[in-house]
Amino acid sequence: MPRPVSSIRNLGPASDESFARAGITSAEELIEMGPDEAYKRLLKAGSRPHFIGYYAMVMGLQGRPWNDCKGKEKVALRARFDAIKSAAGPNPMAGIEQILNEIGTGTRR
Repeated sequence: MPRPVSSIRNLGPASDESFARAGITSAEELIEMGPDEAYKRLLKAGSRPHFIGYYAMVMGLQGRPWNDCKGKEKVALRARFDAIKSAAGPNPMAGIEQILNEIGTGTRR
């Protein structure tokens, strides 16, 4: 039986929904594709880029606490994150978010 994405260390229940929007419905799928491909899919599905979220996922896939990332390893992960974010292009939901915020129904009020 497949395990939910949230069964991976550092990933909470909200992760299940975010990953499902990106077509990733189990921990096994996430593990098989790896963190970089999974993060690309999250961004393409409209998730906002967030470095801590990225490295918490990477650490969790290694079975490590989210705050275990330090020094040169963190610098290298930041470079990977920036490359993924750049390759993903603009958030496809950015335009609609701006419009919703302008009319007062968005996430920023």
